[in-house]
Amino acid sequence: MKNFRLIDSGLDVNKLMLKLHQLDKSKGIWREDTFLRHYPQGPFGECESIILRFQPVQHYDDEAQYREQFDKIDQHECVDRDVFRLLPEARAIVFMLMAYVEGERLGRVIINKMIPGGKIFPHSDGEAHALYYDRHRIVLQSTPGAIFRAGSDQVTMPTGSVWWFDNSQDHEVINNGSDDRIHMIVDIRTRQ
Repeated sequence: MKNFRLIDSGLDVNKLMLKLHQLDKSKGIWREDTFLRHYPQGPFGECESIILRFQPVQHYDDEAQYREQFDKIDQHECVDRDVFRLLPEARAIVFMLMAYVEGERLGRVIINKMIPGGKIFPHSDGEAHALYYDRHRIVLQSTPGAIFRAGSDQVTMPTGSVWWFDNSQDHEVINNGSDDRIHMIVDIRTRQ
């Protein structure tokens, strides 16, 4: 497989999952940020997301306003969102991965949740972003039947596994599993 590479397996994600459950119960954390879900023509309409790090732009309902602001900044610059401070368990995993791959710059960090039967529709990430950052997936929860395709390759990623994948390729996810599929996306710039 050229579009996926398993980096590690057996990562203990239980503390982070427990914290996500607690924050959802007390703050409704999955419903606070609807930016990706509602982004016009976006592939994430069937996901709930917790955006931990992202470009320093405001979330506008109007795509033109968002695009105008986005075009004025360094598109690779990402900043911590307030919610990242509430999840030291996520920070520990992210910075462990940064050290492991000898990362030089941390980009986007997003946790996505998809219900059984949900989809991330086929798309590819912008070439400038995909060439600058390596995209990693940390599987926080998954069951057999959650299928991830990139290019002509497809995998089922078990809970606790860590993957690199080529997000410049057309990719999609279909959760035919019996439970929510929860992944943490981590973009890392590494030495070229």
